[in-house]
Amino acid sequence: MRLLSRYNRSLLLISGLGLLLISGLFYFTFNYYLDRQIDQDLEEETLEVRNYAKNNVFYRANDFEDLIVQYKQVASLNGQRELDDTLFYNPIKKIKESGRYLSTDLSINGKNYRVWVIASKFNRNEQVKSIFLIIVLPVIFLLVIVLLINGIMMKRMWSPFRKLLGNIQKFNINHEHPFEPINTTITEFSQLNDAVLELAKKVKSDYSEVKLFTENASHEMMTPLAVINSKLDTMLQFNLSAEEQSEILVDLYRATAKLTKLNQSLLLLVKIDNSLPQPNEEIDIEQLINDRLEFFQELITSRKLNINAQLKHVKVLANANLFEILINNLLSNAIRHNVEGGAINIKLNQTELIVSNTGSAQALDENLVFERFYKDPASEGTGLGLAILKQVASKMGYQLTYRFMDNLHHFKVRFSSDKESK
Repeated sequence: MRLLSRYNRSLLLISGLGLLLISGLFYFTFNYYLDRQIDQDLEEETLEVRNYAKNNVFYRANDFEDLIVQYKQVASLNGQRELDDTLFYNPIKKIKESGRYLSTDLSINGKNYRVWVIASKFNRNEQVKSIFLIIVLPVIFLLVIVLLINGIMMKRMWSPFRKLLGNIQKFNINHEHPFEPINTTITEFSQLNDAVLELAKKVKSDYSEVKLFTENASHEMMTPLAVINSKLDTMLQFNLSAEEQSEILVDLYRATAKLTKLNQSLLLLVKIDNSLPQPNEEIDIEQLINDRLEFFQELITSRKLNINAQLKHVKVLANANLFEILINNLLSNAIRHNVEGGAINIKLNQTELIVSNTGSAQALDENLVFERFYKDPASEGTGLGLAILKQVASKMGYQLTYRFMDNLHHFKVRFSSDKESK
């Protein structure tokens, strides 16, 4: 069922029930006050009957066709009065009609009588019906007009929503402009339009990133797979010496190692993207850095790297797993992309962590350095290490930046808030 139809049906039902209730209350209230007016007239007529009875005269209301006085002789007077509705025969009109009566006892010429003063309600009922119709019919007409006007207004008011719905139904992620905005003065529809526009942009952006990521990942995988296939073909087609087989096996090992590393990096990115929020823990950054340096000590020694660490005692509240990935990747990146006998400088204070290292004499592109699969042409890495760093920093609310100064590559992590450090 359409929203407008459901709204109109509800409005019609409520209005109809309301009209019936109000009409009923009006009808019964009006009848009540008319009955009170008739009762007052009956009281006055009864007083006239009593006045005539004092003179031993029977009161007759023959000239007033809406009023009948009837007498009936009784054995004794009981003094009871009755006031109620009745259906009586009107001898003047010669028909039966509804009325209201007042009965009482009185004495005339020494005889006891029960007297009924009956007033016809026919004319007054007709008045009630006429007044009721005069009031209710315009109300019904007004209700119909209101429903028609409401339907037209609602149709116009919901026009932006229908356009917005049409845009969503026609949404195509491959179009250059996948979503056409609508102009509306209604705040709620304007907010909905902005939200859908933002969502469409994000969907298109995410789609483009996924598409580019898939293409790059496929390209990166093709190289080691091509090497593996080529080397295996060589081993199968030719009789090779032990030395040649050994060289081929080394190449195969390198290719599979690169493929394995690429797979691990991709899995880590997916894990970071889809990780559920975890409670923060107090992390001693100085202790963590020292632990990771000790872990990489063998690699540092083999490459004859000079470590210069200026660490202050800093603690932060953060996700322990993500923070360990951040520190681990910063240090491993500085080690792997360094030169033989190079240097690594580490500075830690209350607001930021800076890891600087020697390496390529050329600066990386600051606009692309954290993009997935971006890497120095001379690098043999997967091009995902810095992208992982950026993703982890973003997930934790930290700011990660890169600069090349004094022949050093500087990676700076600025913590989200000074209040988190102590």
